[in-house]
Amino acid sequence: MKIVTSLSFRGQCREAFEFYAAVLGGRITAAFPYGAAPPGMPITDAQYKDWLMHCWLEVGDQALMGADMDTAWAPNVDKPKNGFDVTLHTEDQAEARRWFERLSDGGHVVMAFGETFWSPGFGSLVDRFGVPWMINVVPVAGWTPAQP
Repeated sequence: MKIVTSLSFRGQCREAFEFYAAVLGGRITAAFPYGAAPPGMPITDAQYKDWLMHCWLEVGDQALMGADMDTAWAPNVDKPKNGFDVTLHTEDQAEARRWFERLSDGGHVVMAFGETFWSPGFGSLVDRFGVPWMINVVPVAGWTPAQP
């Protein structure tokens, strides 16, 4: 089984997923715009023709899915994303810091990246597309925090 987070945007899905692919070293394997949908699909308005109805980003053995939505069919898509975070875990502190710095560019930091009682490196942010992220360094065996 694979659990995949699906992210919704308002016309920024392609830009966001290209950014995530560059930051995380992933590859977009599907990007289907509404304008390329088969006949009979309910969303045919020309203003959405370049919006993505489905996008898939593979990063190693993990994935993110995304789509562009409008308030007419996804009433809360224009509200701040709340109640979840896309969370990245790594044992490499330098990699975690790079992810944090790149993802926070143009967004806002919720918790600055640094050591915590559970991790040698953790931080949270909301990126420029409104997506909340947590970046966590998995401690190696025997790690203890500098300040108990």
